[in-house]
Amino acid sequence: MKVAILDDYQNVALRMADWSSVASRAEITVFNDHVADPEAVIERLRPFDVICVMRERTPLSREIIERLPQLKLIASTARRNASIDMAAAEERGIRVTGTGYRSTPTVEMTWALILASARHIVRESNSVRRGGWQTSIGRELSGTTLGVLGLGNIGAQVARIGLAFGMKVIAWSQNMTAEIAEAAGATLVAKGELFREADVVTIHLVLSARTQGLVGAAELALMKPASWLVNTSRGPIVDEGALIRSLESQAIAGAAIDVFSIEPLPVDHPFRRLDNVLATPHIGYVAEDLYRTFYGDTAAAVAAWLEEMADRNRT
Repeated sequence: MKVAILDDYQNVALRMADWSSVASRAEITVFNDHVADPEAVIERLRPFDVICVMRERTPLSREIIERLPQLKLIASTARRNASIDMAAAEERGIRVTGTGYRSTPTVEMTWALILASARHIVRESNSVRRGGWQTSIGRELSGTTLGVLGLGNIGAQVARIGLAFGMKVIAWSQNMTAEIAEAAGATLVAKGELFREADVVTIHLVLSARTQGLVGAAELALMKPASWLVNTSRGPIVDEGALIRSLESQAIAGAAIDVFSIEPLPVDHPFRRLDNVLATPHIGYVAEDLYRTFYGDTAAAVAAWLEEMADRNRT
């Protein structure tokens, strides 16, 4: 059996978990780089019986799955992975497994971006590194308004932390009720009101047909000139072109973004050069404890499947 571990950017997969039960029955290959072109993905993965994927880094579409004749198991991280064509996998008898997950790292990352934006942390740190000193004036969060799009597991925790900073918290999503908002310490408002009133708008929605492009030119045009947009959810929820235009014209103060429509972000993308963008490389979930859960559960799932296959062969 051949097992592939994909997109291990930090080269930590094998030391974050006990893979000995897998290694005793299969050959493990770790790929630290990312391949985006579907043909290159197919060529790379053609020999493998098992593919271990990290979140949505390498989508497994029907086109790819149907051209991997050896593939028998996809071991994904977290509980769901929208980038895997589950119907195609099921049709070919390919098992798909998931792992444990917790939202704490993304909640913390959201607040890291909010605080870094408010106090210009990156700019000031770079100034010190260059031999300089103070270059900007930060903003206090207390007394300002936090607008939260989505009060699910992550959004509700983000909202409660906003209260601890003394912020007024308002919220909206398509199915939100006043009771859901109140439970998180927020006030339910209309979508337009959220964008008009919030000093910080933070996005915590699941990407779907309903939410793709939900934040577009019309919504951005409602935002205050001094406001910030924060996205640690999924890139396509925001109309990227509209956001770039708002940032270039300084219609809003800035954006703090951890997720993008294309990942990894192209080297010539405007988000890499705009002074009013704080961009990070989709590291919301990249934290040691969660990685240990991801890789530990993945290794256990692959080992259990290999044992099952061995039992079948013995009988």
